[in-house]
Amino acid sequence: MFSSEMISSQQNHVVTTIETMPPETITASPTLVQRIRKVFSRELLVTLALGQVLSLLVCGIGLTSKYLAHEYHANTPVFQSFLNYILLFLVYTTTLAVRQGEENLLAILKRRWWKYMILGLIDIEANYLVIKAYQYTTLTSVQLLDCFTIPVVLLLSWFFLLVRYKAVHFVGVGVCLLGIGCMVGADVLVGRQQGLGDHKLLGDLLVLGGAMLYGISNVCEEFIVKNLSRVEFLGMMGLFGSFFSGIQLAIMEHKELLKVQWDWQIGLLYIGFSACMFGLYSFMPVVIRRTSATSVNLSLLTADLYSLFCGLFLFQYKFSGLYLLSFVIIILGLVFYTSSSTYVAQDPRVYKHFRNAGHPITDTPTLGPLEPSVTYTSLRQEIEEEPRIRVA
Repeated sequence: MFSSEMISSQQNHVVTTIETMPPETITASPTLVQRIRKVFSRELLVTLALGQVLSLLVCGIGLTSKYLAHEYHANTPVFQSFLNYILLFLVYTTTLAVRQGEENLLAILKRRWWKYMILGLIDIEANYLVIKAYQYTTLTSVQLLDCFTIPVVLLLSWFFLLVRYKAVHFVGVGVCLLGIGCMVGADVLVGRQQGLGDHKLLGDLLVLGGAMLYGISNVCEEFIVKNLSRVEFLGMMGLFGSFFSGIQLAIMEHKELLKVQWDWQIGLLYIGFSACMFGLYSFMPVVIRRTSATSVNLSLLTADLYSLFCGLFLFQYKFSGLYLLSFVIIILGLVFYTSSSTYVAQDPRVYKHFRNAGHPITDTPTLGPLEPSVTYTSLRQEIEEEPRIRVA
């Protein structure tokens, strides 16, 4: 009897507390306009804008390369990359050389020279394979197969950077790829299939190889700029990139370089290409540090569309409404991807501890202090709002 009276009293107390709660403390559900404003925040718009700046730089690289190859018959992809690596060397490698302490060039080389050497080779060959593929396969195939970079980045980020995705991220990637499919369909309808060669299979394999190497390079770049420094990454790329691309240039492309009919127009195109390439290499680590390698690669999908819009005036390309539709679809996919946060899995040592059934589970792992799990988004670090609890 005493227990039932206490339970009844507690129930009445709870009901009274909820009923007497002041109206201003009750949070109303957000309206549709508020939800839209939350999604299209300033950070998201800035992220989209930064990604499109990178796309415009890639567009400039493509246009200058096309002019050099088709208008002036200057097929020198290795030399073009060599100019970019020389600029990186002059700006960033020399910056490392004059630094003091652990961030000095020699100190970095002593600790991890072989890692940067491998990364430099990967970056050089990724550029070479994709540019070379245009001689053997169609533009449509390059556009489609170059998207192979995205699943490579997703997988490498999952296994090596321990990034974990939500369903909305995969939806965003799928929508972006749907936009690329729409663009390729428009190319077929208007007959824009330049670059058809006699060895299409070889060209397709070159694109896939280059896309895979791009994915490896981008994930390594994300790790370096988020854990070490942007200047270190670019300085090492300038050092090893200029060295190995110079060797490749001397072996494979010196004859093509001698055939170039030099004048001020060709010189201006090489300067324009080098400026866009240097800007892309310098600015991409900034965007990757703010977002991720996956987000950057999704943003670069619009570069082909910018090249097409420029080609309408420069090369008399045919226009199709599907191009505008594909641009809208890709931007929509980017909004999906960047609207929600990804997170980094906890220290793997914790999982080893929990799998050890022979020892009791304690609050602190035996192999070292517990490292906090990190949550980061494609936009910014995110702090979840905790629900307000009223204690009676």
